[in-house]
Amino acid sequence: MENKRIADLLDEIAKMLSLEDKPNIRFEIRAYQKAALTIGTLQEPVEDMYRKGGTEALMELPGVGKSIAGLIEEYIKTGKSSKYDTLKKKYPIDMASLTSIQGLGAKKALTLYKKLKVKDIATLKKAIELHRIAKLEGFGEKSEETIRKGLELAESSSGRMLISEALPIAEELIAKLKAGGNVEKVLLSGSARRMRETVGDLDILVISKKAEQVMDFFTALDAVESVIAKGPTKSSVRLKAGLNCDLRVLEPQSFGAAVQYFTGSKDHNIQVRTIAVRKGYKLNEYGLFDKSGKNVGGSEEESVYEALGMQWMPPEMREARGEVELALAHKIPVLVEQKDIRGDLHTHTKWTDGANTLEEMAAAAIRLGYQYIANTDHTKNVTIANGKTDAEFERMIPKIDKLNDSFNGKFRILKGVECDILKDGTLDLKESTLNDMDCVIGAVHMNTKMEKSEMTDRIVKALDSGLIHILAHPTGRIVGKREAYQVDLDEVAEAAERNNVALEINSTERMDLNDTNIMLAAKYKVMFSIDTDAHSTNDYVLMRYGVGTARRGWLTKDKIINSKPLDSLLKTFKK
Repeated sequence: MENKRIADLLDEIAKMLSLEDKPNIRFEIRAYQKAALTIGTLQEPVEDMYRKGGTEALMELPGVGKSIAGLIEEYIKTGKSSKYDTLKKKYPIDMASLTSIQGLGAKKALTLYKKLKVKDIATLKKAIELHRIAKLEGFGEKSEETIRKGLELAESSSGRMLISEALPIAEELIAKLKAGGNVEKVLLSGSARRMRETVGDLDILVISKKAEQVMDFFTALDAVESVIAKGPTKSSVRLKAGLNCDLRVLEPQSFGAAVQYFTGSKDHNIQVRTIAVRKGYKLNEYGLFDKSGKNVGGSEEESVYEALGMQWMPPEMREARGEVELALAHKIPVLVEQKDIRGDLHTHTKWTDGANTLEEMAAAAIRLGYQYIANTDHTKNVTIANGKTDAEFERMIPKIDKLNDSFNGKFRILKGVECDILKDGTLDLKESTLNDMDCVIGAVHMNTKMEKSEMTDRIVKALDSGLIHILAHPTGRIVGKREAYQVDLDEVAEAAERNNVALEINSTERMDLNDTNIMLAAKYKVMFSIDTDAHSTNDYVLMRYGVGTARRGWLTKDKIINSKPLDSLLKTFKK
């Protein structure tokens, strides 16, 4: 799948364009950013769209105009971009790697290149080791320390891919294996099946009577960059997308045991195998065997757990965090599912920093079967996102009311706002403006380097205002790019409980709250909101990853506010 490569290409072009001193360049930068966002969350391979409908099909995508469609066409045909190559000659910097590090934007990266010849991760490391960055004007010791920590964070996640990028790749491979006609059954296992926020590799299991043909087909797929190993029942390849993938062909009588084994996690499997030993069984990837060597539960995954006296549990729970004990007691909860979600309460439009109009966002939500969305564009403090003033939000209200009238009660756009929580804990809009909104999301975007007690007090003060319905991305993290800010989540959850504020599970690369923080917050009487923070109609697909994260946090439908029907949701907000 070329989507990730093309999205990364567009994003890097945007970053290099930000270094250009040209009039109105910001419009071109924003165009490339929006297109990168669109392609990056697109579930269908963009090359397939092009082959079916040419550049006209590409131009139907949000944020993709004629020029960018032409660039994508050039890349699909040649694997290169002349615009990128031209900019790269001017700025010979590994912009993608350097700007992924917290504390380094494109302009700072250029300064480091001009002053210190830093052009990639290796030269950045050297500059940090020699403390050369701290001596530069505009940087200093604190800046160097931030960059050093950012580099450590980036390296700790090196070789791993966001689940939102990895899962579509896996599903495309599975679809091609099915279309190949030689597999009877195929299933994804490993950490991707458990919906971990990042994935190190892919594991696919199949049943087939034609193992050699399946291996020939798999290793010859266009998505394969190189073949690491090829055998009659297992092959390993390196994918062009940057992941390794293992394919195993299994006997039907072993398939369930293999699914259980290769899904993991390691700690979960150790606990389950210990139970098997206590009961006089031997459990491995080939089956569950009694003392006579008979396979008594290997064909289906459910039969493995059943034979051990356990309730089957969703893969997302299998992290050795108490699920084994629940399974033995037959008390596994019914976790929230994507079909339970009735709307998205965090969306953005072209009015601020989105790629689509409000009408387009609503139409796409209706196609998904949603009952509602909340339009939550940014407030004035977030200047980079073209945030709006009180007066501008007030002028938007009658427009939303008029649009809602056209839905004849079948769909509703909630008047909303993602209101910045300022450094002192006050909110970025007037109380009168916020009281006119159906859905107020509070969010921290600026001044994230505060001490833990200060950040906690800041957020708690905002929640205690009684004006906020949802706290967006509560810890401020971005997976592999930005660490969570220092905050006492227990105190925040207590304040959320006290003020009936829902905590967000943000489905983007933030994955915030994450699974462990969800489990912490769930000890309090708080609700959660699973949102996509959609900046385009394509972003709605991210909901599945937020739901996956909620399931990893053991959440049930009744804990999710946007699983409620509209009337019930509005009553919840009025409380």
